[in-house]
Amino acid sequence: MANSTIIYLKLHKVPLILALLSIVFYYTFAYHLERTDFPKLLGLFAALFFLCYKLIQFEKWNFKLLLAVGILSRLVFLLTEPNLSQDFYRFIWDGQLVLNFINPYLEVPNSLISKPNLIIQNAEQLYQGMGSLSAKHFSNYPPLNQLLFALTTFLGGKSILGSVIALRGIIILADVGVFYFGRKLLKKLNRSPHLIFWYFLNPLVVIELTGNLHFEGVMLFFFVWSMYLLSVNKWQWAAVVLACSISVKLVPLLFLPLFLTHFGLKRSILFYILVGLTLVVLFTPFYTSEFIHNYSKTIGLWFSNFEFNAGLYNAVKQIAIHFDAKPWELIKTYGKITPVLTIGIILLFTFLRKNQDLRVLLSSMMWVLTLYYFLSATVHPWYLIFLVTLSIFTTYRYAVVWSAAVVLSYFAYSQLGFKESLYLLAIEYITIYGLIIYEIGMHRNKS
Repeated sequence: MANSTIIYLKLHKVPLILALLSIVFYYTFAYHLERTDFPKLLGLFAALFFLCYKLIQFEKWNFKLLLAVGILSRLVFLLTEPNLSQDFYRFIWDGQLVLNFINPYLEVPNSLISKPNLIIQNAEQLYQGMGSLSAKHFSNYPPLNQLLFALTTFLGGKSILGSVIALRGIIILADVGVFYFGRKLLKKLNRSPHLIFWYFLNPLVVIELTGNLHFEGVMLFFFVWSMYLLSVNKWQWAAVVLACSISVKLVPLLFLPLFLTHFGLKRSILFYILVGLTLVVLFTPFYTSEFIHNYSKTIGLWFSNFEFNAGLYNAVKQIAIHFDAKPWELIKTYGKITPVLTIGIILLFTFLRKNQDLRVLLSSMMWVLTLYYFLSATVHPWYLIFLVTLSIFTTYRYAVVWSAAVVLSYFAYSQLGFKESLYLLAIEYITIYGLIIYEIGMHRNKS
C-alpha cells in the first residue's frame, strides 16, 4: 500500500503540485481579496486558468484526481461570505420571506423593512447588504429558486453564514450533478468525456457559483440532466426536468422553439404541454393577480435599465453619444429592439438548421445564446457559464476563452462610481469576435 502510494506520487508529482497551487490560490481568492483590488483579482484569475489548463492537459484521463481537485477547490470557499457579489443577501432575504409564507413577488424590500412586525432574521443587515438597486425591485428569481432559498435559509438557522454554507452546499451538489450527467451525455454524443472538466475545473465556474453563490449551476444541473434524458429517448421526463431548469433561471426559455424541429410538430406540442404543466405547478404557490405584472416588470428592467459588460450595445452607445443621443433614453429604445432581434435569431436557428440531431440542437442553443449575449446590454460574468457548458458538447472553444477574458469586466469594481473601461471591454470582445471568426473558418475548411 505504501509503495503504491509512493509510486503514484512520483508519477503524478507535477499535477499534484499544480493542484496544490490551485487550492492555495483559491484560498487567497476566497479569504484575502477585495473586489476593488483589480490587479490582484486579475493575477489570481489568470494563474487559476493557467493551472486549470495544465491540469486538464496532464491528467485528462485521471477522472478521480481531477474530480477531487474540483471538489476541494469548491470546499475552500465553504466558510466565507462572497467577496465579488452581494446578491446572496437578497437570496437569504427571499428565503426568509418564503419560509414565513410571505410572497417575495408582491412587496419590495424598501417597503417591507419599514414594517414593525417584520419577522425576518437579520433583516437590517440583509437589507443593507443587498444594496439600494435590489431593495427597490420585486424579486426576479423564479419559484424553484425561491424554494431552494427557503430550504437553505431553514438549514442555516438564524445565521447569515449558516445560510451561506447551506446555499454553497446546494450549489456544490448541483455542480457534481452537472459533472455526472455531463460526462454521460458526452459519451452518448461520442465526444471525449474529459471535456466536462472545462466546466468542472473552470475558475469562472468555481468562483462565480460556489464562491459567489449564483444559481446558474443549479439551473445547469437540471438542463444537462434534461439533455441526457433526451439522448436516451426519455423525452417526457426531459420536458419535466427542463421545466425545473427554467424555474431556477429563465434562460432555457430561449431554446424552447428549437424543439419544434427537433421533435416535429406532434411530439413537440406534447413536449411543450409537459413543460407548461410543470411550470404551472411550480408557479402556482406564488400566483396572485399582481404576480404577473410585478414579475414581468422586474424582468423587463434587464432589457431597458441595466448595462454591464456589453459588446454591441457599447459600440452603439458610443456612436449615438457622438450624435448627441441621451444614454438613458438609448438603453430604453435598445431594450425594446433586443427582444425582437432575439426572437428573429431563434426562429432562424429553428427553421434553418437540422435540429433533429441532438448535437446540432445543442450547437444551435450555443449560437442562440452567444448572439443573445452579443446583443444584450448586461452580460454578467456568471452568465457565460451556460455558454461554456453548451460549448463542451460542440467542437467550438471560444466560450472557454471568453470565460477567462470576462474577468476584465471586473475592472469596474475598482473605480469610484462603478465605471467601466471601454478599452478593456474592447480587448475582451475583439478577442472573442476574432476567435469566433477563426473557429468558423477552421470548421469550414475541414468540411
